[in-house]
Amino acid sequence: MIVIGVTGGVGMGKSTVAKMLARKGAVVLDADALSHEAMEPKKLAWRKIVKAFGERVLNDDQTIRRQQLAAVVFRDAQQRQRLEQILHPQVLRMMKQQIQRLRRSCKVNAVVVDVPLLLEAGGSGLVDALVVVTARPEVQRQRLKNAHGWTDEEIDARMAAQWDVSAKAALADVVVENSDGVDRTRTQVDRLWNRLVAQHSSK
Repeated sequence: MIVIGVTGGVGMGKSTVAKMLARKGAVVLDADALSHEAMEPKKLAWRKIVKAFGERVLNDDQTIRRQQLAAVVFRDAQQRQRLEQILHPQVLRMMKQQIQRLRRSCKVNAVVVDVPLLLEAGGSGLVDALVVVTARPEVQRQRLKNAHGWTDEEIDARMAAQWDVSAKAALADVVVENSDGVDRTRTQVDRLWNRLVAQHSSK
């Protein structure tokens, strides 16, 4: 079983690539979904977040107000680091446990971990191959505006929270350029699947 890490800059299309790999038979582990699970009321990460940021980040039903929390942490790098120190170890631990379960099952050829901050969180040791998804800056910004309605200032804040994509690409086993339409991206994904999975299976 090969574990493929998919990462890149915000708005560059990591989840698009992960879904394409899922259609080829990979099991996808989504860091965002795991972070939601980790922040469920009364769980350890939830308790630490409430202690660190106060009840202002809670809804009436005690769930985390994710938009309110984001507004706090993307205005202040120290606050963002505090949140990351709470969440990253929890999410990586959950992901490692799921990978181990899948490996023991012996029924899966490939697992894809879709993690925006895989390298920043020190999670590269989880994966056998690293795929970095890139896109031209103007495409990236337009996608974020269309998807979230973010201002340039909000986009800048989120981009500043991640490594520069060129630094990630320099560490990649495969780079997928995702600026020019689904068909071109799918061709690259087909190629990387055939290369990575076939190589791993032959070992």
